[in-house]
Amino acid sequence: MSLLILLAATHTGAANAGAREQAKRIHDRIAGVPPAPSVLNSMEQDILSGRKLDAAYTALADPAFYNVTLKNFAAPWTNEAMTPFVPLNDYTATVIGLVRDDADFRKVLYDDTLYVGFWSGLPPYSNSGNAHYEQIDQLGYDLSDKQNFKGVNQSAYNGLPTSATAGVLTSREAARAFFSAGTNRAMFRFTLINHMCRDLEQVADVNLPPDRIRQDVSRSPGGDSRVFLNNCVGCHTGMDPMTQAFAYYDYDYNPDNDPDGALGQLVYNTVNDIDPDTQSRVQGKYHINSTTFEQGYVTPDDQWDNYWRQGANRRMGWDASLPGSGSGAKSLGKELAHSDAFAECQVKKVFKNVCLRPPSTNADHSQVSNMVASFRSHNFNLKQVFAESAVYCAGD
Repeated sequence: MSLLILLAATHTGAANAGAREQAKRIHDRIAGVPPAPSVLNSMEQDILSGRKLDAAYTALADPAFYNVTLKNFAAPWTNEAMTPFVPLNDYTATVIGLVRDDADFRKVLYDDTLYVGFWSGLPPYSNSGNAHYEQIDQLGYDLSDKQNFKGVNQSAYNGLPTSATAGVLTSREAARAFFSAGTNRAMFRFTLINHMCRDLEQVADVNLPPDRIRQDVSRSPGGDSRVFLNNCVGCHTGMDPMTQAFAYYDYDYNPDNDPDGALGQLVYNTVNDIDPDTQSRVQGKYHINSTTFEQGYVTPDDQWDNYWRQGANRRMGWDASLPGSGSGAKSLGKELAHSDAFAECQVKKVFKNVCLRPPSTNADHSQVSNMVASFRSHNFNLKQVFAESAVYCAGD
């Protein structure tokens, strides 16, 4: 064999080895399991032909992407401890289903949607227990199975009016985690963390009007009004007007016999439900500690306003086509989901999940910007973001 032929053969072999290794790495990053030989061969050929995204989409078809990767991706969003070590539930299942079905992922915060299983013998979906999803989990049913794992109208299963549904915000699991105690501010804070990639300290703004801060917030903590003016105001001026959207929601459970709320249920006050403590549809929890500062704001209804459209938090990129105010969780969910911050957050979370590190270099940040633009141009299809992240990070 001549030297020229030998060099050509060596070069071809190295290229093939590189493509095969890249294919395996893409599959591992997306599905978390090794590909079957036939799948690896197909992905390798796609990469050699310059179709790396096609290779990534082949990996996305693996059931492990839905049953393991996406489950672990979304599970921390469903609890205050932010741990993935929780059973499958309606919140996680709905995230998985929306990604699988190439849905506009913004709907995760405001659509009348829920994903349930239709395999024979399953306990039915219940607003007072999680047995339906725990059984799916325990039996290892395939969540990529479109015949037996389907999206339905949430309102047909949990008893909420369609107008009161707000995607995962009104899932039973979110209610159990974030409506179960306190004054419903937890729902807002953890939605901000999980879907906007910001905690309250990062959005604090002491320059906004404090007129909607509720009665339970002391104006002189420890006898010092400066603490309120320089600290408390920063979070509450923006948070309290928006958490008013949740004024009609609660999670009802028995803390003595069921301290974890495993048997509790999401409740919602309709026009016919008057709370004895507020003499209105507003849940009594909104008037907890009302004597702390009696001149504070008394919540009359679920009308919310986004004060963050002014001041420093305009940088979150609010949708100018939306009014910035509304009634109830659905319209608030849409306000959050249609922001630039929501799109950027989803991309960064996927990048970290796939690349096993947050974006850190200039190249990483440029890639994230490109993927945010692609996320928008592909109708907010999160599957596209997983594919692009895997292709980018396959060389790590």
